[in-house]
Amino acid sequence: MVTSVSSSIASTLGIGSGIDTASLIDQLATASRTPKDTTLKAKEDLNTAQISGVASASSAISSFSTALTQLIAGGTLFTQPTVSDSTVFSATALAGARIGTLSTQLEVRQLAQAQSLVSTNLTDVNTAVGKGKLTLTTKNGSFDVNIDDSNNNLIGLARAINNTGSGVTAAIVEDTNGARLTLKSGTGAEQAFTLAADVGAEVGLSRFAYSPSTTGGMTRAQQAQDALLRLDGVDVSRSSNSISDLIDGVKIDLKSAKPGTNVSLGASRPTDAIKQAVSDVVDTYNALKATLDELTKAATGTTAAGPLHGDTGVRMLRNQLSRLTATTLASGGSYSTLAEIGVSTQRDGTLTVDSSRLETALSIDPDAVEALFNPGQSSSDPLVKITSAYGRAKPGTYTVTNLVPGDLTTPASGNIAGKPAIGAAGRLIAALTSDAVGLQIEAQGNVASATITVDLGLGGALKQISDMLTSSSGPFAASTTRLKAETTKLSDDRAKMESRETAYRQRLTTQFTSMNKMVSAYKATQSYIEQQVAIWTKSDS
Repeated sequence: MVTSVSSSIASTLGIGSGIDTASLIDQLATASRTPKDTTLKAKEDLNTAQISGVASASSAISSFSTALTQLIAGGTLFTQPTVSDSTVFSATALAGARIGTLSTQLEVRQLAQAQSLVSTNLTDVNTAVGKGKLTLTTKNGSFDVNIDDSNNNLIGLARAINNTGSGVTAAIVEDTNGARLTLKSGTGAEQAFTLAADVGAEVGLSRFAYSPSTTGGMTRAQQAQDALLRLDGVDVSRSSNSISDLIDGVKIDLKSAKPGTNVSLGASRPTDAIKQAVSDVVDTYNALKATLDELTKAATGTTAAGPLHGDTGVRMLRNQLSRLTATTLASGGSYSTLAEIGVSTQRDGTLTVDSSRLETALSIDPDAVEALFNPGQSSSDPLVKITSAYGRAKPGTYTVTNLVPGDLTTPASGNIAGKPAIGAAGRLIAALTSDAVGLQIEAQGNVASATITVDLGLGGALKQISDMLTSSSGPFAASTTRLKAETTKLSDDRAKMESRETAYRQRLTTQFTSMNKMVSAYKATQSYIEQQVAIWTKSDS
């Protein structure tokens, strides 16, 4: 009986049980922390995936838009002019131009050139030039060039001329014979200039005077002159060798004069490039759609939902893209949408190209097909001429009213997009606060009302979608802000969870330490009882 009591006490106090309290604390703390950590980590992983997904979607549409814009800007989708003798001049199409029927003859009789002067040699750049005043006269007026003790050398004279803002450029040429001053104007006969030394100037300063009737001053190395051309038998002149206002939609850069020789200009249509571009657009669209499908897929029994399932920004992007084939991209031709030239949407939302329909469209109205990629701008009234280049004003339709042409004394007047335009000689410029900012027109008669259309084009349509979604006030920015706020909250939640779990582990440690002390005391009592039991047992025997 005594033996039975001893065994029961030993068992109750855990003698010989081998309890590892440190391990037990770890197990209890882990059991408490693991489910909370798992839940929180799932939220963190989803948040990270969502941020990455928004960035991917934003990057995808921006890249699509940028790639197409760069392709269009490269000019490979525009009808380009051809030149029979490229040693005389080169020609390129201006954005929005329709030059498919271009056929003309151009004779370059004389190139435009700038007036240039050169002085006699001075010993070096620090040689005194003489004090006093020179008067530089150009088409823009007269400019004073003052030389005194602070700038009485060739360097000072060149700097003083450049600081006048007259449009005449001064430079110094040095060689084994010394240093010379050279002066140069812009090209064109009107850019001719003269220099005159004032009566009171030192004699040395007269070395830098020039006029056709002056002797002893600077030497004219080259005369200012206009470019002389003959377009289809009609003589014309221009002040520059780079000409954009002679042949509608064509920029010409003159290289050499060849009097008596007609150079032919024609047009080369980019038919194959347009076919390839349509195919590339469809392929890129489908790749973008696949990316968006993966990001927004719904959950199934075996797979989780995409990180952006239900995201507002991506939903808007998908909706905008789904309407792309029906969006009006150009006006004034037989075709205005991608759908009309054979690009259609299939049941799964991807695009496909009907090659035969595209071929037909290119044969019937190639200008209209090209306009989808190379948009232009037009006026509903022939008395309203658009003088700003395509791209200066954003795509849209703008009403102009009460137009009155200007003359030498009175600037033009009228309204553009509902706001008074700025009159500058014969031109009207849209106000900076106007929706049509950047648009410039010329009224060639009184016009009560007319419409200016700036076509969107495929590049513009994609850019419009991209800008709307990725702007600072757009849905992608809103999603990013929301997700970043959630990131901060999850970080705070983790810090709080870790703090609570650390406190829990500390409580367990305190409790088990207290238990160990109590067990130790119990063991001491047990040892004493066991001794007494042993004595009693011995006494009985």
